[in-house]
Amino acid sequence: MDTIPQRIASLRAAMKNAGVDACLVPSSDPHLSEYLPKRWQARRWLSGFTGSMGTLIVSADFAGVWADSRYWVQAEQELAGTGVQLMKIDTAASSLHLQWLADTLKPGQTLAVDGDSLGLAAAKALRAALEPRGIALRADVDLIDAIYAGRPALPAAAVYQHDAAYAPESRAAKLARVREAMRAAGADRHFVSTLDDIAWLFNLRGADVNYNPVFIAHALIAADRATLFVAPGKIDAALAAQLAADGVEIADYAAAKPSLSALSGSLLIDPRRVTLGLRQAVADGVTVIEAINPSTLMKSRKSAAEAEHVRRAMEQDGAALAEFFAWFEAKVNRARITELTIDEEITAARARRPGFVSPSFGTIAGFNANGALPHYHATQEAHSEIKGDGLLLIDSGGQYLGGTTDITRVVAVGTPSAEQKRDFTLVLKGTMALSMAHFPRGTLSPMLDALARAPLWQHDIDFGHGTGHGVGYFLNVHEGPQSISRAVPEPHMAMQEGMITSIEPGVYRAGQWGVRIENLVLNVASEQNQFGDFLKFETLTLCPIDRRCIEPSLLTRPEIVWLNGYHAEVRARLLPLVDGAARDWLLANTEAL
Repeated sequence: MDTIPQRIASLRAAMKNAGVDACLVPSSDPHLSEYLPKRWQARRWLSGFTGSMGTLIVSADFAGVWADSRYWVQAEQELAGTGVQLMKIDTAASSLHLQWLADTLKPGQTLAVDGDSLGLAAAKALRAALEPRGIALRADVDLIDAIYAGRPALPAAAVYQHDAAYAPESRAAKLARVREAMRAAGADRHFVSTLDDIAWLFNLRGADVNYNPVFIAHALIAADRATLFVAPGKIDAALAAQLAADGVEIADYAAAKPSLSALSGSLLIDPRRVTLGLRQAVADGVTVIEAINPSTLMKSRKSAAEAEHVRRAMEQDGAALAEFFAWFEAKVNRARITELTIDEEITAARARRPGFVSPSFGTIAGFNANGALPHYHATQEAHSEIKGDGLLLIDSGGQYLGGTTDITRVVAVGTPSAEQKRDFTLVLKGTMALSMAHFPRGTLSPMLDALARAPLWQHDIDFGHGTGHGVGYFLNVHEGPQSISRAVPEPHMAMQEGMITSIEPGVYRAGQWGVRIENLVLNVASEQNQFGDFLKFETLTLCPIDRRCIEPSLLTRPEIVWLNGYHAEVRARLLPLVDGAARDWLLANTEAL
Protein backbone atom coordinates (compact mmCIF):
# COMPACT_ATOMS: atom_id res chain seq x y z
CA MET A 1 0.00 0.00 0.00
CA ASP A 2 1.38 3.41 -0.93
CA THR A 3 2.11 5.97 1.77
CA ILE A 4 1.33 9.67 2.02
CA PRO A 5 4.94 10.62 1.13
CA GLN A 6 4.74 8.34 -1.91
CA ARG A 7 1.48 9.96 -3.03
CA ILE A 8 2.96 13.43 -2.63
CA ALA A 9 6.00 12.31 -4.63
CA SER A 10 3.70 11.02 -7.40
CA LEU A 11 1.89 14.35 -7.47
CA ARG A 12 5.19 16.22 -7.76
CA ALA A 13 6.16 14.02 -10.70
CA ALA A 14 2.83 14.76 -12.39
CA MET A 15 3.34 18.47 -11.72
CA LYS A 16 6.75 18.34 -13.37
CA ASN A 17 5.34 16.54 -16.42
CA ALA A 18 2.57 19.13 -16.72
CA GLY A 19 4.99 22.03 -16.35
CA VAL A 20 3.42 23.47 -13.20
CA ASP A 21 5.21 24.60 -10.06
CA ALA A 22 2.54 24.09 -7.40
CA CYS A 23 -0.80 22.34 -7.03
CA LEU A 24 -3.77 23.39 -4.90
CA VAL A 25 -6.19 20.67 -3.80
CA PRO A 26 -9.39 22.09 -2.27
CA SER A 27 -11.92 20.24 -0.13
CA SER A 28 -14.63 20.40 -2.75
CA ASP A 29 -16.29 18.66 -5.67
CA PRO A 30 -18.06 19.85 -8.85
CA HIS A 31 -21.08 20.71 -6.68
CA LEU A 32 -19.17 22.48 -3.88
CA SER A 33 -20.65 20.04 -1.38
CA GLU A 34 -19.77 19.94 2.32
CA TYR A 35 -19.70 16.15 2.47
CA LEU A 36 -17.78 14.79 -0.49
CA PRO A 37 -18.33 11.54 -2.38
CA LYS A 38 -15.20 9.40 -2.23
CA ARG A 39 -14.27 10.28 -5.81
CA TRP A 40 -13.55 13.86 -4.78
CA GLN A 41 -11.84 13.27 -1.44
CA ALA A 42 -8.47 13.99 -3.07
CA ARG A 43 -7.17 16.27 -0.31
CA ARG A 44 -7.83 13.54 2.25
CA TRP A 45 -6.25 10.83 0.06
CA LEU A 46 -3.13 12.90 -0.61
CA SER A 47 -2.48 14.28 2.87
CA GLY A 48 -4.05 11.82 5.32
CA PHE A 49 -5.92 14.65 7.04
CA THR A 50 -9.55 13.55 7.42
CA GLY A 51 -11.18 16.80 8.57
CA SER A 52 -14.10 18.04 6.48
CA MET A 53 -12.44 21.38 5.70
CA GLY A 54 -8.90 22.20 4.63
CA THR A 55 -6.76 23.24 1.66
CA LEU A 56 -3.69 21.29 0.52
CA ILE A 57 -0.89 22.99 -1.39
CA VAL A 58 2.05 21.05 -2.79
CA SER A 59 5.14 22.54 -4.42
CA ALA A 60 8.50 21.03 -5.31
CA ASP A 61 9.80 21.40 -1.76
CA PHE A 62 6.70 21.97 0.41
CA ALA A 63 3.40 20.34 1.28
CA GLY A 64 0.95 21.85 3.74
CA VAL A 65 -2.70 21.77 4.80
CA TRP A 66 -4.39 24.99 5.87
CA ALA A 67 -6.94 24.06 8.56
CA ASP A 68 -8.90 26.16 11.04
CA SER A 69 -8.88 25.94 14.83
CA ARG A 70 -11.57 23.23 14.96
CA TYR A 71 -9.09 20.77 13.47
CA TRP A 72 -5.67 21.77 14.83
CA VAL A 73 -5.28 18.90 17.29
CA GLN A 74 -6.70 16.37 14.83
CA ALA A 75 -4.52 17.62 11.99
CA GLU A 76 -1.34 17.55 14.07
CA GLN A 77 -2.01 13.92 14.92
CA GLU A 78 -2.95 12.82 11.40
CA LEU A 79 -0.18 14.72 9.60
CA ALA A 80 2.60 13.57 11.93
CA GLY A 81 5.33 11.78 9.98
CA THR A 82 3.79 12.46 6.56
CA GLY A 83 5.96 15.40 5.59
CA VAL A 84 2.79 17.50 5.24
CA GLN A 85 2.78 20.56 7.49
CA LEU A 86 -0.19 21.97 9.37
CA MET A 87 -0.72 25.63 8.50
CA LYS A 88 -2.98 27.07 11.20
CA ILE A 89 -5.73 29.51 10.31
CA ASP A 90 -8.33 31.02 12.61
CA THR A 91 -11.42 30.35 10.49
CA ALA A 92 -12.39 28.45 7.36
CA ALA A 93 -12.86 31.82 5.61
CA SER A 94 -9.18 32.72 6.04
CA SER A 95 -7.23 33.77 2.95
CA LEU A 96 -3.77 33.07 4.39
CA HIS A 97 -3.13 30.30 1.87
CA LEU A 98 -3.61 32.87 -0.90
CA GLN A 99 -1.06 35.15 0.70
CA TRP A 100 1.35 32.23 1.07
CA LEU A 101 1.04 31.42 -2.64
CA ALA A 102 1.54 35.04 -3.64
CA ASP A 103 4.59 35.40 -1.40
CA THR A 104 6.16 32.01 -2.20
CA LEU A 105 5.68 31.43 -5.91
CA LYS A 106 7.83 33.48 -8.24
CA PRO A 107 6.78 35.57 -11.24
CA GLY A 108 6.37 33.32 -14.25
CA GLN A 109 5.53 30.24 -12.20
CA THR A 110 2.22 28.35 -12.49
CA LEU A 111 -0.28 27.05 -9.96
CA ALA A 112 -2.49 24.14 -11.03
CA VAL A 113 -5.95 23.37 -9.67
CA ASP A 114 -8.80 21.26 -11.01
CA GLY A 115 -11.24 23.91 -12.23
CA ASP A 116 -14.12 21.44 -12.11
CA SER A 117 -13.79 21.33 -8.31
CA LEU A 118 -12.88 24.96 -7.66
CA GLY A 119 -15.65 27.37 -6.79
CA LEU A 120 -15.97 30.40 -9.04
CA ALA A 121 -15.70 32.77 -6.08
CA ALA A 122 -12.57 30.95 -4.88
CA ALA A 123 -11.11 31.17 -8.39
CA LYS A 124 -11.66 34.93 -8.46
CA ALA A 125 -9.86 35.26 -5.11
CA LEU A 126 -6.96 33.13 -6.41
CA ARG A 127 -6.56 35.24 -9.53
CA ALA A 128 -6.73 38.45 -7.53
CA ALA A 129 -3.86 37.21 -5.35
CA LEU A 130 -1.69 35.71 -8.10
CA GLU A 131 -2.03 37.84 -11.21
CA PRO A 132 -0.51 41.02 -9.72
CA ARG A 133 2.56 38.92 -8.87
CA GLY A 134 2.85 37.51 -12.39
CA ILE A 135 1.83 33.99 -11.29
CA ALA A 136 -0.32 31.98 -13.71
CA LEU A 137 -3.33 29.90 -12.74
CA ARG A 138 -3.97 26.73 -14.73
CA ALA A 139 -7.38 25.18 -14.14
CA ASP A 140 -7.73 22.87 -17.13
CA VAL A 141 -5.92 19.86 -15.70
CA ASP A 142 -6.83 17.28 -13.05
CA LEU A 143 -3.47 16.05 -11.78
CA ILE A 144 -5.12 13.75 -9.27
CA ASP A 145 -6.58 11.58 -12.03
CA ALA A 146 -3.09 10.99 -13.38
CA ILE A 147 -1.82 9.48 -10.11
CA TYR A 148 -4.86 8.05 -8.31
CA ALA A 149 -5.01 4.41 -9.35
CA GLY A 150 -8.40 2.96 -8.48
CA ARG A 151 -9.98 6.36 -7.95
CA PRO A 152 -13.62 5.78 -6.91
CA ALA A 153 -16.27 6.14 -9.60
CA LEU A 154 -19.38 8.28 -9.41
CA PRO A 155 -21.91 7.07 -6.80
CA ALA A 156 -24.55 4.76 -8.26
CA ALA A 157 -27.41 4.91 -5.71
CA ALA A 158 -30.91 5.27 -7.15
CA VAL A 159 -32.78 8.57 -7.11
CA TYR A 160 -36.25 8.46 -5.54
CA GLN A 161 -39.26 10.71 -5.12
CA HIS A 162 -39.65 12.50 -1.79
CA ASP A 163 -42.79 10.96 -0.32
CA ALA A 164 -45.70 13.19 -1.40
CA ALA A 165 -47.11 13.07 2.14
CA TYR A 166 -44.06 15.03 3.27
CA ALA A 167 -43.63 17.28 0.20
CA PRO A 168 -46.42 19.86 0.47
CA GLU A 169 -45.38 21.88 -2.60
CA SER A 170 -45.28 20.21 -6.00
CA ARG A 171 -42.28 20.11 -8.31
CA ALA A 172 -44.22 22.12 -10.90
CA ALA A 173 -45.04 24.83 -8.37
CA LYS A 174 -41.41 25.13 -7.27
CA LEU A 175 -40.21 25.35 -10.86
CA ALA A 176 -42.79 28.05 -11.52
CA ARG A 177 -41.49 30.09 -8.59
CA VAL A 178 -37.90 29.77 -9.80
CA ARG A 179 -38.90 30.78 -13.32
CA GLU A 180 -40.61 33.87 -11.95
CA ALA A 181 -37.34 34.80 -10.20
CA MET A 182 -35.45 34.14 -13.47
CA ARG A 183 -37.72 36.52 -15.37
CA ALA A 184 -37.28 39.17 -12.69
CA ALA A 185 -33.50 38.83 -13.08
CA GLY A 186 -33.75 39.00 -16.88
CA ALA A 187 -32.51 35.43 -17.46
CA ASP A 188 -33.69 32.98 -20.13
CA ARG A 189 -32.09 30.02 -18.36
CA HIS A 190 -30.73 29.10 -14.96
CA PHE A 191 -27.99 26.54 -14.24
CA VAL A 192 -27.88 24.85 -10.81
CA SER A 193 -25.12 22.61 -9.45
CA THR A 194 -25.70 22.53 -5.69
CA LEU A 195 -27.17 19.17 -4.79
CA ASP A 196 -29.57 20.28 -2.07
CA ASP A 197 -31.03 22.95 -4.36
CA ILE A 198 -31.64 20.30 -7.03
CA ALA A 199 -33.13 17.80 -4.59
CA TRP A 200 -35.45 20.45 -3.14
CA LEU A 201 -36.49 21.90 -6.48
CA PHE A 202 -37.40 18.57 -8.09
CA ASN A 203 -38.79 16.90 -4.92
CA LEU A 204 -36.24 14.12 -5.33
CA ARG A 205 -33.85 12.51 -2.89
CA GLY A 206 -30.89 10.14 -3.11
CA ALA A 207 -28.01 8.55 -1.22
CA ASP A 208 -24.87 9.67 -3.08
CA VAL A 209 -23.45 11.73 -0.21
CA ASN A 210 -23.02 10.50 3.34
CA TYR A 211 -25.71 11.82 5.70
CA ASN A 212 -27.34 14.16 3.16
CA PRO A 213 -30.20 12.62 1.10
CA VAL A 214 -29.04 14.11 -2.19
CA PHE A 215 -27.76 12.80 -5.53
CA ILE A 216 -25.06 13.86 -7.98
CA ALA A 217 -26.64 16.01 -10.69
CA HIS A 218 -26.74 19.35 -12.47
CA ALA A 219 -29.88 21.10 -13.66
CA LEU A 220 -30.63 23.56 -16.46
CA ILE A 221 -33.96 25.38 -16.22
CA ALA A 222 -35.54 27.13 -19.19
CA ALA A 223 -38.84 28.98 -19.52
CA ASP A 224 -40.82 25.89 -20.58
CA ARG A 225 -38.67 22.89 -19.67
CA ALA A 226 -35.91 21.72 -17.37
CA THR A 227 -33.07 19.26 -17.87
CA LEU A 228 -31.68 17.08 -15.10
CA PHE A 229 -28.15 15.85 -15.79
CA VAL A 230 -27.65 12.59 -13.90
CA ALA A 231 -25.67 9.41 -14.45
CA PRO A 232 -27.47 6.72 -16.47
CA GLY A 233 -29.41 4.16 -14.47
CA LYS A 234 -30.05 6.33 -11.41
CA ILE A 235 -33.60 7.29 -12.43
CA ASP A 236 -35.93 4.44 -13.35
CA ALA A 237 -38.52 4.54 -16.12
CA ALA A 238 -41.47 5.21 -13.81
CA LEU A 239 -39.81 8.21 -12.17
CA ALA A 240 -38.58 9.48 -15.53
CA ALA A 241 -42.18 9.43 -16.76
CA GLN A 242 -43.35 11.43 -13.73
CA LEU A 243 -40.60 13.98 -14.35
CA ALA A 244 -41.47 14.20 -18.04
CA ALA A 245 -45.07 14.99 -17.12
CA ASP A 246 -43.73 18.06 -15.30
CA GLY A 247 -41.58 19.09 -18.26
CA VAL A 248 -38.33 17.68 -16.87
CA GLU A 249 -35.98 15.89 -19.29
CA ILE A 250 -33.22 13.47 -18.25
CA ALA A 251 -29.74 13.77 -19.75
CA ASP A 252 -26.37 12.16 -19.04
CA TYR A 253 -24.37 13.73 -16.22
CA ALA A 254 -21.42 14.17 -18.57
CA ALA A 255 -23.54 16.30 -20.92
CA ALA A 256 -23.82 19.23 -18.49
CA LYS A 257 -20.70 21.08 -19.64
CA PRO A 258 -21.38 20.59 -23.38
CA SER A 259 -24.92 21.90 -22.83
CA LEU A 260 -23.50 25.12 -21.43
CA SER A 261 -21.26 25.46 -24.46
CA ALA A 262 -24.31 25.29 -26.74
CA LEU A 263 -26.35 28.02 -25.03
CA SER A 264 -27.37 31.43 -26.29
CA GLY A 265 -29.30 34.28 -24.71
CA SER A 266 -28.96 34.95 -20.96
CA LEU A 267 -28.04 32.62 -18.11
CA LEU A 268 -28.45 33.01 -14.35
CA ILE A 269 -25.75 31.38 -12.22
CA ASP A 270 -24.77 31.71 -8.59
CA PRO A 271 -21.04 32.55 -8.45
CA ARG A 272 -20.75 31.04 -4.97
CA ARG A 273 -22.46 27.82 -5.98
CA VAL A 274 -20.89 26.96 -9.32
CA THR A 275 -17.34 25.94 -10.26
CA LEU A 276 -14.82 27.69 -12.45
CA GLY A 277 -14.88 24.80 -14.91
CA LEU A 278 -18.62 25.11 -15.45
CA ARG A 279 -18.43 28.89 -15.80
CA GLN A 280 -15.69 28.57 -18.39
CA ALA A 281 -17.85 26.13 -20.36
CA VAL A 282 -20.54 28.76 -20.95
CA ALA A 283 -20.61 29.73 -24.62
CA ASP A 284 -19.15 33.06 -25.67
CA GLY A 285 -21.85 35.62 -26.28
CA VAL A 286 -24.13 34.38 -23.51
CA THR A 287 -25.13 37.14 -21.11
CA VAL A 288 -24.25 35.78 -17.67
CA ILE A 289 -26.26 37.13 -14.74
CA GLU A 290 -24.67 36.41 -11.36
CA ALA A 291 -27.00 36.18 -8.37
CA ILE A 292 -27.83 33.78 -5.57
CA ASN A 293 -29.80 30.71 -6.66
CA PRO A 294 -33.49 31.58 -6.17
CA SER A 295 -34.03 28.07 -4.79
CA THR A 296 -31.45 28.68 -2.03
CA LEU A 297 -33.59 31.48 -0.62
CA MET A 298 -36.85 29.62 -1.20
CA LYS A 299 -35.90 26.35 0.48
CA SER A 300 -34.52 28.20 3.52
CA ARG A 301 -38.05 29.38 4.32
CA LYS A 302 -40.03 26.34 5.41
CA SER A 303 -43.75 26.50 4.76
CA ALA A 304 -46.28 26.11 7.56
CA ALA A 305 -46.94 22.54 6.40
CA GLU A 306 -43.22 21.72 6.36
CA ALA A 307 -42.76 23.26 9.81
CA GLU A 308 -45.51 21.03 11.15
CA HIS A 309 -43.77 17.95 9.72
CA VAL A 310 -40.53 19.11 11.36
CA ARG A 311 -42.29 19.38 14.73
CA ARG A 312 -43.48 15.79 14.40
CA ALA A 313 -39.97 14.66 13.42
CA MET A 314 -38.56 16.45 16.46
CA GLU A 315 -40.98 14.58 18.69
CA GLN A 316 -39.86 11.23 17.29
CA ASP A 317 -36.23 12.29 17.62
CA GLY A 318 -36.79 13.38 21.21
CA ALA A 319 -38.46 10.08 22.04
CA ALA A 320 -35.50 8.21 20.56
CA LEU A 321 -33.13 10.28 22.69
CA ALA A 322 -35.19 9.55 25.81
CA GLU A 323 -34.80 5.83 25.10
CA PHE A 324 -31.10 6.26 24.52
CA PHE A 325 -30.43 8.30 27.66
CA ALA A 326 -32.51 5.91 29.78
CA TRP A 327 -30.26 3.10 28.52
CA PHE A 328 -27.15 5.17 29.14
CA GLU A 329 -28.06 6.11 32.71
CA ALA A 330 -28.74 2.45 33.52
CA LYS A 331 -25.40 1.28 32.13
CA VAL A 332 -22.82 4.02 32.75
CA ASN A 333 -20.23 3.10 35.39
CA ARG A 334 -21.87 -0.33 35.58
CA ALA A 335 -21.00 -1.79 32.17
CA ARG A 336 -18.30 -1.01 29.62
CA ILE A 337 -19.39 1.90 27.40
CA THR A 338 -17.12 3.64 24.89
CA GLU A 339 -17.59 6.65 22.66
CA LEU A 340 -18.19 4.19 19.81
CA THR A 341 -20.99 2.56 21.80
CA ILE A 342 -22.76 5.93 22.02
CA ASP A 343 -22.93 6.21 18.24
CA GLU A 344 -24.22 2.66 17.88
CA GLU A 345 -26.92 2.99 20.53
CA ILE A 346 -28.16 6.44 19.57
CA THR A 347 -28.45 5.46 15.90
CA ALA A 348 -30.28 2.25 16.86
CA ALA A 349 -32.75 4.25 18.96
CA ARG A 350 -33.49 6.60 16.07
CA ALA A 351 -33.80 3.71 13.62
CA ARG A 352 -36.73 2.38 15.65
CA ARG A 353 -38.67 5.60 15.03
CA PRO A 354 -41.14 6.05 12.14
CA GLY A 355 -39.86 8.09 9.22
CA PHE A 356 -36.19 7.69 10.11
CA VAL A 357 -33.87 7.42 7.10
CA SER A 358 -30.29 7.88 8.34
CA PRO A 359 -28.09 9.94 10.65
CA SER A 360 -27.76 13.55 9.47
CA PHE A 361 -24.01 13.56 10.20
CA GLY A 362 -21.45 11.41 11.93
CA THR A 363 -22.16 11.31 15.67
CA ILE A 364 -19.69 13.22 17.83
CA ALA A 365 -19.33 11.59 21.25
CA GLY A 366 -16.47 13.03 23.29
CA PHE A 367 -15.77 12.24 26.93
CA ASN A 368 -13.87 14.77 29.02
CA ALA A 369 -10.77 15.88 27.02
CA ASN A 370 -12.21 14.57 23.75
CA GLY A 371 -15.23 16.81 24.23
CA ALA A 372 -12.89 19.80 23.95
CA LEU A 373 -12.37 18.98 20.25
CA PRO A 374 -15.40 20.51 18.49
CA HIS A 375 -15.21 18.13 15.50
CA TYR A 376 -13.86 15.07 17.29
CA HIS A 377 -14.84 11.64 15.98
CA ALA A 378 -14.03 8.45 17.81
CA THR A 379 -12.44 5.69 15.72
CA GLN A 380 -11.70 2.02 16.30
CA GLU A 381 -8.05 3.01 16.69
CA ALA A 382 -8.58 5.94 19.04
CA HIS A 383 -11.51 6.30 21.43
CA SER A 384 -12.21 6.58 25.14
CA GLU A 385 -14.11 4.47 27.60
CA ILE A 386 -16.77 6.38 29.50
CA LYS A 387 -16.27 5.80 33.20
CA GLY A 388 -15.54 7.64 36.42
CA ASP A 389 -16.44 11.31 36.68
CA GLY A 390 -16.73 13.95 34.01
CA LEU A 391 -18.74 15.33 31.12
CA LEU A 392 -19.87 13.49 27.99
CA LEU A 393 -20.64 15.66 24.95
CA ILE A 394 -22.92 14.09 22.32
CA ASP A 395 -23.64 15.91 19.05
CA SER A 396 -25.92 13.87 16.78
CA GLY A 397 -28.83 14.12 14.40
CA GLY A 398 -31.23 12.26 12.18
CA GLN A 399 -32.71 12.47 8.72
CA TYR A 400 -36.44 11.87 8.78
CA LEU A 401 -38.87 12.01 5.85
CA GLY A 402 -40.40 15.03 7.57
CA GLY A 403 -37.29 16.90 8.65
CA THR A 404 -33.65 17.01 9.66
CA THR A 405 -32.50 17.10 13.30
CA ASP A 406 -29.25 18.22 14.94
CA ILE A 407 -28.82 18.31 18.72
CA THR A 408 -25.98 18.54 21.21
CA ARG A 409 -26.32 17.59 24.84
CA VAL A 410 -23.71 17.31 27.57
CA VAL A 411 -24.47 14.92 30.41
CA ALA A 412 -22.83 14.23 33.73
CA VAL A 413 -20.91 11.00 34.22
CA GLY A 414 -20.49 10.42 37.92
CA THR A 415 -20.13 13.74 39.69
CA PRO A 416 -19.27 16.90 37.68
CA SER A 417 -16.86 19.36 39.28
CA ALA A 418 -17.76 22.91 40.27
CA GLU A 419 -15.70 24.23 37.34
CA GLN A 420 -17.52 21.96 34.90
CA LYS A 421 -20.89 23.07 36.24
CA ARG A 422 -19.85 26.70 35.88
CA ASP A 423 -18.87 26.23 32.23
CA PHE A 424 -22.04 24.28 31.51
CA THR A 425 -24.24 26.96 33.06
CA LEU A 426 -22.54 29.79 31.16
CA VAL A 427 -23.08 27.94 27.88
CA LEU A 428 -26.70 27.31 28.84
CA LYS A 429 -27.12 31.03 29.54
CA GLY A 430 -25.83 31.76 26.04
CA THR A 431 -28.24 29.26 24.49
CA MET A 432 -31.15 30.75 26.41
CA ALA A 433 -30.18 34.37 25.70
CA LEU A 434 -30.39 33.83 21.96
CA SER A 435 -33.42 31.53 22.21
CA MET A 436 -35.39 34.29 23.94
CA ALA A 437 -34.44 36.99 21.42
CA HIS A 438 -36.92 39.07 19.45
CA PHE A 439 -35.57 40.87 16.37
CA PRO A 440 -36.85 42.79 13.34
CA ARG A 441 -37.66 40.74 10.26
CA GLY A 442 -34.73 41.06 7.86
CA THR A 443 -32.10 41.29 10.60
CA LEU A 444 -28.83 39.99 9.15
CA SER A 445 -28.22 36.67 10.88
CA PRO A 446 -24.60 37.35 11.94
CA MET A 447 -25.86 40.32 13.97
CA LEU A 448 -27.43 37.87 16.44
CA ASP A 449 -24.17 36.06 17.19
CA ALA A 450 -23.11 38.25 20.13
CA LEU A 451 -26.31 37.49 22.04
CA ALA A 452 -25.16 33.91 22.65
CA ARG A 453 -21.58 34.93 23.39
CA ALA A 454 -22.31 37.74 25.85
CA PRO A 455 -22.77 35.53 28.96
CA LEU A 456 -19.42 33.87 28.17
CA TRP A 457 -17.66 37.13 27.34
CA GLN A 458 -18.61 38.43 30.79
CA HIS A 459 -16.30 35.72 32.16
CA ASP A 460 -13.57 36.26 29.51
CA ILE A 461 -14.54 33.07 27.66
CA ASP A 462 -15.19 32.61 23.95
CA PHE A 463 -15.50 29.83 21.37
CA GLY A 464 -14.02 29.49 17.90
CA HIS A 465 -16.95 28.24 15.81
CA GLY A 466 -20.14 29.89 14.65
CA THR A 467 -23.14 30.08 16.94
CA GLY A 468 -25.62 28.67 14.44
CA HIS A 469 -26.17 27.30 10.95
CA GLY A 470 -29.26 26.85 8.80
CA VAL A 471 -30.82 23.39 8.59
CA GLY A 472 -32.64 21.82 5.63
CA TYR A 473 -35.95 20.00 5.34
CA PHE A 474 -34.96 16.34 4.96
CA LEU A 475 -31.88 17.78 3.29
CA ASN A 476 -28.47 19.06 4.32
CA VAL A 477 -27.90 19.51 8.03
CA HIS A 478 -25.88 22.63 7.15
CA GLU A 479 -27.91 24.92 4.90
CA GLY A 480 -27.63 28.56 3.93
CA PRO A 481 -28.00 31.36 3.40
CA GLN A 482 -28.39 32.37 7.06
CA SER A 483 -25.53 31.85 9.51
CA ILE A 484 -25.39 33.07 13.11
CA SER A 485 -21.66 33.65 13.22
CA ARG A 486 -18.91 36.23 12.89
CA ALA A 487 -19.23 36.12 9.12
CA VAL A 488 -19.39 39.45 7.33
CA PRO A 489 -23.13 40.12 7.01
CA GLU A 490 -24.54 40.07 3.46
CA PRO A 491 -28.05 40.98 2.26
CA HIS A 492 -29.13 37.40 1.52
CA MET A 493 -28.37 36.41 5.14
CA ALA A 494 -31.46 38.28 6.35
CA MET A 495 -33.60 36.40 8.84
CA GLN A 496 -37.03 35.57 7.45
CA GLU A 497 -40.02 33.69 8.79
CA GLY A 498 -39.74 29.92 8.31
CA MET A 499 -35.96 29.62 8.54
CA ILE A 500 -34.58 26.88 10.80
CA THR A 501 -31.26 27.59 12.50
CA SER A 502 -29.16 26.00 15.21
CA ILE A 503 -28.15 27.74 18.44
CA GLU A 504 -24.98 26.12 19.79
CA PRO A 505 -22.53 28.14 21.89
CA GLY A 506 -19.72 26.26 23.60
CA VAL A 507 -16.73 26.24 25.92
CA TYR A 508 -13.70 24.08 25.16
CA ARG A 509 -10.88 23.59 27.65
CA ALA A 510 -8.09 21.78 25.83
CA GLY A 511 -7.14 18.53 27.53
CA GLN A 512 -9.97 18.82 30.07
CA TRP A 513 -13.56 18.98 28.83
CA GLY A 514 -15.92 20.59 26.37
CA VAL A 515 -19.47 21.90 26.71
CA ARG A 516 -21.89 22.66 23.86
CA ILE A 517 -25.67 22.88 24.12
CA GLU A 518 -27.49 22.90 20.78
CA ASN A 519 -31.14 23.32 19.89
CA LEU A 520 -32.75 23.99 16.52
CA VAL A 521 -35.10 26.96 16.35
CA LEU A 522 -37.68 28.19 13.85
CA ASN A 523 -38.18 31.84 12.94
CA VAL A 524 -41.82 32.68 13.69
CA ALA A 525 -43.79 35.93 13.68
CA SER A 526 -43.75 37.91 16.90
CA GLU A 527 -45.49 41.29 16.56
CA GLN A 528 -46.10 44.09 14.11
CA ASN A 529 -46.14 47.57 15.62
CA GLN A 530 -44.95 51.13 15.07
CA PHE A 531 -41.35 49.95 15.39
CA GLY A 532 -41.51 47.28 12.72
CA ASP A 533 -42.29 43.65 11.98
CA PHE A 534 -40.63 41.39 14.56
CA LEU A 535 -39.66 37.73 14.62
CA LYS A 536 -38.79 35.38 17.47
CA PHE A 537 -37.55 31.82 17.84
CA GLU A 538 -39.64 28.73 18.45
CA THR A 539 -37.41 26.03 19.95
CA LEU A 540 -37.96 22.85 17.93
CA THR A 541 -35.57 20.43 19.63
CA LEU A 542 -37.15 18.35 22.38
CA CYS A 543 -34.73 16.83 24.87
CA PRO A 544 -34.04 17.59 28.53
CA ILE A 545 -30.98 19.61 29.53
CA ASP A 546 -29.04 17.86 32.29
CA ARG A 547 -29.89 19.73 35.52
CA ARG A 548 -27.07 17.91 37.36
CA CYS A 549 -24.62 20.05 35.37
CA ILE A 550 -26.28 23.37 36.25
CA GLU A 551 -25.07 25.80 38.90
CA PRO A 552 -28.43 27.44 39.80
CA SER A 553 -26.83 30.45 41.51
CA LEU A 554 -25.61 31.67 38.09
CA LEU A 555 -29.11 31.74 36.58
CA THR A 556 -31.51 34.68 36.67
CA ARG A 557 -35.20 34.27 37.41
CA PRO A 558 -36.20 34.74 33.71
CA GLU A 559 -33.67 32.06 32.75
CA ILE A 560 -35.09 29.60 35.28
CA VAL A 561 -38.60 30.35 34.01
CA TRP A 562 -37.47 29.65 30.41
CA LEU A 563 -35.76 26.40 31.39
CA ASN A 564 -38.72 25.12 33.39
CA GLY A 565 -41.09 26.07 30.58
CA TYR A 566 -38.91 24.27 28.05
CA HIS A 567 -38.82 21.12 30.16
CA ALA A 568 -42.58 21.23 30.64
CA GLU A 569 -43.00 21.41 26.85
CA VAL A 570 -40.57 18.51 26.35
CA ARG A 571 -42.45 16.39 28.88
CA ALA A 572 -45.89 17.13 27.45
CA ARG A 573 -44.95 16.34 23.86
CA LEU A 574 -42.72 13.31 24.40
CA LEU A 575 -44.64 11.52 27.15
CA PRO A 576 -47.22 9.98 24.75
CA LEU A 577 -44.37 8.51 22.66
CA VAL A 578 -42.38 6.67 25.33
CA ASP A 579 -42.96 4.05 27.97
CA GLY A 580 -41.08 1.99 30.52
CA ALA A 581 -37.56 3.15 31.41
CA ALA A 582 -37.67 5.95 28.83
CA ARG A 583 -40.85 7.34 30.40
CA ASP A 584 -39.32 7.19 33.88
CA TRP A 585 -36.17 8.94 32.64
CA LEU A 586 -38.20 11.64 30.92
CA LEU A 587 -40.29 12.35 34.00
CA ALA A 588 -37.25 12.52 36.26
CA ASN A 589 -35.30 14.81 33.91
CA THR A 590 -38.04 17.33 33.21
CA GLU A 591 -38.72 18.27 36.82
CA ALA A 592 -38.69 22.01 37.50
CA LEU A 593 -35.41 23.50 38.70
